[in-house]
Amino acid sequence: MKKIKEQHVPYNTGWSGELKQGQVIRITATTTVDFVCLKKENLKERFDQARTKVYNGKIFISKGDKLMGRNNQHMMTVVDDKAGEVMHDLQKGMCSGYRFQLAKKEGRLREYYHRDFKEEDIPDHGCYENLTNALKPYGIDPEDIPNPWNLNQHMIIDGKTGKMEHTHVRAKPGSYVDLRAEMNLVVALSACPDMPVGGKPVDVLIYEP
Repeated sequence: MKKIKEQHVPYNTGWSGELKQGQVIRITATTTVDFVCLKKENLKERFDQARTKVYNGKIFISKGDKLMGRNNQHMMTVVDDKAGEVMHDLQKGMCSGYRFQLAKKEGRLREYYHRDFKEEDIPDHGCYENLTNALKPYGIDPEDIPNPWNLNQHMIIDGKTGKMEHTHVRAKPGSYVDLRAEMNLVVALSACPDMPVGGKPVDVLIYEP
């Protein structure tokens, strides 16, 4: 393994970087991580949740599966997944400061997150703001950021009703996911505030096999 770059991403912040085709990004985390990727030579070509689900034929992806773009291009491959039994969500978008305040206003924080919160525990920003800031150097407008792949966001989804529920299930310390770039990419992630359990920092390693 040839290490190219290492980065520590603090709680409730974002990070972006570049991957050359063939390089691998390892994301080590016990918290939810909102992850997106964009083609370096044409930033309008971006990761797409729906294309990824349809191509792989499932709503939870793991080792051996592909991350697909809006034009059905093969952008990344999940080459390893050491998150154990934890699943990675492809249904949700990004949390945000507005989302938290709306849930508070509607009295639905416990419904969504299955615990009570003190005023000081409610974040004033989330993954939407983190990814916005991380991708600002590349000229990506917030509304053009694709819906993410939510690593370690373990959801319960009812197959008949489609109802989604948050859980407190998260990856154990030392867990990671490796993703190989199938083209030159800009990648970005957010160390989510992860309201159900409380967010943690994330470690990033870029390497060549």
